Amino acid sequence: MTVGTDSPAQARSAAPHAPEQPGTARTPADDAAAASAGITFAGIQPDDLPDGLVIADETGRVVCFNAAAGRITAVPADRALGLPLDEALPLEDLKGRRWWALTDPYGGLATRRGQPERNLLLPGGREVLVSARYVREHPTGPVRRVVVSLRGTDARRRTERSHAELIATVAHELRSPLTSVKGFTATLLDKWERFTDEQKRLMLETVDADAGRIKRLIAELLDISRIDSGRLEVRRQPVDLAAAIGRHIQVHTTGGQSPDRFFVRIRPDLPALWADPDKIDQILGNLLENAVRHGDGTVTIEVAPGTAGDDGEEGTEVTVSDEGPGIPEASMSRVFTRFWRGSKRGGTGLGLYIVKGIVEAHGGTITVGRGPRGGAEFRFTLPVGTPAHLI
Repeated sequence: MTVGTDSPAQARSAAPHAPEQPGTARTPADDAAAASAGITFAGIQPDDLPDGLVIADETGRVVCFNAAAGRITAVPADRALGLPLDEALPLEDLKGRRWWALTDPYGGLATRRGQPERNLLLPGGREVLVSARYVREHPTGPVRRVVVSLRGTDARRRTERSHAELIATVAHELRSPLTSVKGFTATLLDKWERFTDEQKRLMLETVDADAGRIKRLIAELLDISRIDSGRLEVRRQPVDLAAAIGRHIQVHTTGGQSPDRFFVRIRPDLPALWADPDKIDQILGNLLENAVRHGDGTVTIEVAPGTAGDDGEEGTEVTVSDEGPGIPEASMSRVFTRFWRGSKRGGTGLGLYIVKGIVEAHGGTITVGRGPRGGAEFRFTLPVGTPAHLI
């Protein structure tokens, strides 16, 4: 529910499509303030906004209290309208100080334009994210409106919880190899002469393997940080997929897997693939490791021409499938999320999340389903991505 402070004629005389100043960006609070004065943007009214909106007029009384604000504050809009801003929205900072008395939006420096978003407390100690804009007719004139935007903290809490889970998972995974490395090195330093050369070699090989595991965990953590922040770099070069697949199969066969467990089918006349070779190795390594560890029977790798994206761009399609129990239908929507594990056979649950991030950074897509023989089937498609200077 809203009560406008301007007449319809005044609202029409305002310039809803006035150009913005260079270097500035509109915020939801800006659009909502205009909407409350009778101006709409793409037909949006205050009650249509997903965030809470509270507007006080030049006298400090609330003239707009939208539905989201009522939901966030648990205060009915009809009760808030007409009240002084500090009564309708009795906010305190984290030190218990009254927010409106502290910031004094209608007084103080005439050059102030508002307050950046911060955590404040509603009665009862509930946290809310609050930002404010002071609307003036002239740059140093009196405040005509105070526009307040409110958001709940649920999304931020989920993000913080996700980060905490990530730290806990990585710390847990690091503890085991570090304990092993520390134990073996301390034993070797303390009792070097007592061990045979064969025993020393075995312990050093164990230390080397655990150090490699630590290195991979740190690399995963850095990849997740880059994916989440949108800073994952892709350095495109020609990629020989057949050779890359062969290298990964050799790693598994050297580690004890039978060569007969792998079947590779590569279609002829593949388009030249330009991608980041190291990132492609990560994708193939994670998918093959997943198939070997969690699946059974033959692991099939197929490479064929395909299309990438909605515009049907030429691409390369790679499918990795196994003959294991597969992934339950109910779990398929969570396969590419953090910490998802298909079984209790180890792993951080971060590999497939990273795979999806790398594929999407290349402009490709990845899906999961059930293979022709019942196991899990992962299919990713990458655009050919020939650099513009070579076209």
